[in-house]
Amino acid sequence: MKNIKLVIAVAIILLIIVVIFIFKDRILRIMYPKAYQEIVSTYAEKYDVEENLIFAVIKAESNFDEKAVSHKNAIGLMQIMEETADDIATTYGIDIDNDNIKESVANVENNINIGTKYLEVLLDKYGNKELAVAAYNAGIGTVDNWISKDIIKEDGSDIENIPYKETNNYVRKILRNYEIYQSIYE
Repeated sequence: MKNIKLVIAVAIILLIIVVIFIFKDRILRIMYPKAYQEIVSTYAEKYDVEENLIFAVIKAESNFDEKAVSHKNAIGLMQIMEETADDIATTYGIDIDNDNIKESVANVENNINIGTKYLEVLLDKYGNKELAVAAYNAGIGTVDNWISKDIIKEDGSDIENIPYKETNNYVRKILRNYEIYQSIYE
């Protein structure tokens, strides 16, 4: 009786492994979706930011929950702070309702537009994904301070030295998500 149960258990485990192997890409596409594809594509092209990086940020920030609001009141899919939204919109001529900024930032299209523009600004400033993503989380001033104090390098090659645990983990998560999106969809 014990041998039959063991054989059945091993057979079930092998079946699960085979199913996972066969359906791995489908499973990963469910776990790492490309929701809001049309909007993301529009702003990825407009601002010359890789779509998979945008999806990696959305996955990490809100897991595609457009109604997400963080404990720091970051809003929407890309978790944009109202002040950041106002600054980016004003500086780069993005049309949002400044009288009702919270609702404007919660709007999916506005959120992806502003978040992607902000990523473009950070990518242009730092020249690499690692520091751009660190600044998306910790702020430009913080990342500039780390660089000026030689805590991290300008080329982003030593992200393990990021002193804020949250930002350190965040950067790793975004880069992992980005690699997964690259492997699934490219």
